[in-house]
Amino acid sequence: MTIATTGAARRAQIVSAWSFDVFDTFLLRACATPDGVFERTYELSGISRSCPNASASFVQHRIQAEARARRTAKEKRGVGEVHIDEIYSYFPFKLFGRVRSDLIDLVESEFAAEIELCRANPDMLRQYQDMKRAGYRVGFISDTYWDSDRMARLLRASHPGLSWDFLYASCDHGSSKSESLFATYLSEQSIDASASFHVGDNDKADIRGAKRHGIRPRYYPQATAQLAAKFQRETALFELLCTGAPSRLDHGARTLRRMVAARSAETSPAFHLGVTVLGPVMTAFDAFVARRCEEVTGPGRKVALGFLGRDGFLSHQIWQQLHGTTSAYIEINRRVSLIASADTMQPLVDLLSKVFKIDGSTFGDMLKVMPARVTAFFASFPDGIASGEELAEALPGLMDPAEIVELAAGLRARLLAYLRQVVPGFDDCTDLILADLGYSGSVQKALRRIFDLEGIGIRLHGAYLMSLDDAFDDLAEEDSAEGFISDLVVTPHVKRMLIRNVALLEQICCSADGSVRDYDGNQVLREINPRPESQITLAAEIQAGALAFAETAEAVALDFGLSPYATPDVAARWCAATLARLLLLPDDHELALLGELKHDVNLGTRALAPMIDGDFIRRQITARGLSAACTASAPPMWLAGCFARLSASHSYLYTLFGANRLPADVFEDRPCGQVQVGLFRGNGEATLETVTLHHSGLGELRLRIPLSRSMALTMIALPLATFAPDGLLHGVTVQQGDDARDAAESQDVTGLAEDSLIFAGLQRTGSHYRTETEDGCLLIPVAPMTQDIAIYSVAITPLRSGPK
Repeated sequence: MTIATTGAARRAQIVSAWSFDVFDTFLLRACATPDGVFERTYELSGISRSCPNASASFVQHRIQAEARARRTAKEKRGVGEVHIDEIYSYFPFKLFGRVRSDLIDLVESEFAAEIELCRANPDMLRQYQDMKRAGYRVGFISDTYWDSDRMARLLRASHPGLSWDFLYASCDHGSSKSESLFATYLSEQSIDASASFHVGDNDKADIRGAKRHGIRPRYYPQATAQLAAKFQRETALFELLCTGAPSRLDHGARTLRRMVAARSAETSPAFHLGVTVLGPVMTAFDAFVARRCEEVTGPGRKVALGFLGRDGFLSHQIWQQLHGTTSAYIEINRRVSLIASADTMQPLVDLLSKVFKIDGSTFGDMLKVMPARVTAFFASFPDGIASGEELAEALPGLMDPAEIVELAAGLRARLLAYLRQVVPGFDDCTDLILADLGYSGSVQKALRRIFDLEGIGIRLHGAYLMSLDDAFDDLAEEDSAEGFISDLVVTPHVKRMLIRNVALLEQICCSADGSVRDYDGNQVLREINPRPESQITLAAEIQAGALAFAETAEAVALDFGLSPYATPDVAARWCAATLARLLLLPDDHELALLGELKHDVNLGTRALAPMIDGDFIRRQITARGLSAACTASAPPMWLAGCFARLSASHSYLYTLFGANRLPADVFEDRPCGQVQVGLFRGNGEATLETVTLHHSGLGELRLRIPLSRSMALTMIALPLATFAPDGLLHGVTVQQGDDARDAAESQDVTGLAEDSLIFAGLQRTGSHYRTETEDGCLLIPVAPMTQDIAIYSVAITPLRSGPK
């Protein structure tokens, strides 16, 4: 007769436990990806000295050796679990100048890399110790090629004095957590699964594996799926943009970002962007500015630090948060500094030549004077608006240079009075460091001229997030400038691509105020601020996230034993990859969040330039081809965002182009045949003209049909049935110019409205069409021409070839 066990007796028999996964849960590695251990092994083993520049090959061969070892074990033993020695038995020793007897040395080097890179996760350690104090049995279960002895050494190296009740390494038992390792653990330890827990980061092994054996799982992911995808893109960009540099050893920068993100409260997508992307970039820049201050400081020097407004607003906030009130926020821009530095008309001419459009009232507000000849100049243009280039060319004939010099002197005096108010001890200062996003140091150079004109001997030193380094060769001898992301970090090609898209960064880093236009004592007189209130609020929310990262990062880095900014060149490369990923390869969430931002033109106007024009790139590719589209000038301001709006692959092609890795013979158009198109005049007359059909590297067919105004055409008939009876029509565009070359190179591309096209003998659904008759064609109306030449371009992805 069996007597039922009483509740008290049953509870006394229950053994409850908490088991922890080891890697990426209890232990975190101070490298960008787990295979950073292999990259460090390459260095510690000495192979980096005998085989330099072979880091990527070493890592890949180490990965392949493990795959072969597991595959062979599966074939021979029926299980894929292996020891580290088995893995290295498949390693190509001779390739790296080693012999098989070096196997143990490589194993020890990899274990030394693990010891160096692994840190106990303080969050997991606290939970581990809490469970231990609560009376649970605690220990570790890991899928690993390190045996339990080495695992024990690694755990104790990460946290001396650590103890446990059990430790299971899959290679010792020939089974993983996804197979029978959990069952072995429950049986040998007499654990009651239903009263036990397992903590891990792997959904298959840790979560589903634990559930299958009745253990209650606790999921501890390293990053959200969205953040993990960002990291993957960053790694790809690092390898593309920072060629030859170790791409996995980042001194824990990515681990720091993951842990700060994990500890931050999720409030909004904007705040999250600040915490995970902008905050890490600007905090790394802050460390660079601090180093610049240390470099400039010396005996007999009184050094001041100023952040240039508006773009330096966030940088200044971060500095104040981390270092206290030891810096100034200086509201100055290129326009004010160039005008104030003028002792001839040339600086003003240089400034105006870079202005897109300007009107008379804006010009008068800039110079505080409006000569009659200038008024007449603007009156000669439609709506009184001229291009800056036209004004710059005419200005020497419109104004007396002495007027410019007098106006500059007045502004210069007001600027210096302002600087004395906002820079503590300005007149006693020997060195002034100017921190800014960058890029060519135009404000720094203008200030140098101002100081020289006024006999001020303060040395100027630029500390820029990004620098166009070839622009600094003409700095005064005692002045200096340095970019965090310099041309030694990424190539000049890459730098110019980043700066082409930097307007996005400027908008999310800048202050909520309008740009400075003048000074009145210590008061700043600002331009109107035409940006929508919603955009200002969004930028503030992103900045709040960046500040939250900066505030938390130092304590988290100390907690985890990380030093992400200790090696400047490593920090700069990863900062470049992080920033480039945002600017060049934004994800769909970021496009939705940032795509509607506007860039304010300033100069007293309410003009706002779009960041993204949804159809702009499609029209450019249709009319001019991919490479020409990649060189399109602003606006729109965020060209990479325009490509990304088209597709992620298009944005990556743009990135390849900017990195000088997009071969023209692969992606440019190639002639692939000829087509006769029908040209119809208003009187009913028609002619046939032969045009060349091109095939692009994107698999599209493209036709360019040149027309002259004298032809007086009203319709183009494109016989799709003869060359692409089934396909996707990407659009029809038109460019105009005084001659064929001007028209072909024009960036002013107009897309024809879909409802203006006539599909004759074609069945159409959206962009897809299919010919229903042998003479099916696309009829394209010809709009009245304003210039002598027009080029109509058509882009099609063929789904079926036409008759040969």
